[in-house]
Amino acid sequence: MKEEHIKILKTMNEATNRMDMTMFAQAVNLTPNQAIAEVQELAKEGFLRKVGSGFGLTEKGKIALKMFTQVPSEMSFNFYVDVGKPLGFNAQSLEEFYRFINQVTTDSLEFHLYRGDFENWLREVCKDVALAEAFATLKADGLKGETLRKALLKAMDERYGIGDLL
Repeated sequence: MKEEHIKILKTMNEATNRMDMTMFAQAVNLTPNQAIAEVQELAKEGFLRKVGSGFGLTEKGKIALKMFTQVPSEMSFNFYVDVGKPLGFNAQSLEEFYRFINQVTTDSLEFHLYRGDFENWLREVCKDVALAEAFATLKADGLKGETLRKALLKAMDERYGIGDLL
């Protein structure tokens, strides 16, 4: 998803009153014509819907916004391979978390899953109880290695359709 699209979704989500296109374009650092084109593209892709004479976020738009919303750096998920052995991968959003799950060693995935680290971060920081529970189910299944990686990514895809967003 383009950076402009994330800005548009975020601005629409945070807006407390109606804005004309000039004000909106300024808020997202685009020209009015660029803003119109990007809003139309987001509507075509199902992230926005027409509401009266304006646009509003769809459920797909809200989910996409959640995927790309960054948490404070001190709340990022830090990947380790073992206690005291950081990998240097720090996820500040669900989108980064997904990408790092795809990159880190399976030892790291197993380390975090079986300690409950993934569940805790998803539940406490991301406020996503459903995804935390999906990960807990994977822990109960005793998955390992690449099978675990695929299952983690699949759980995130099922929850967020992230494959469609990246």
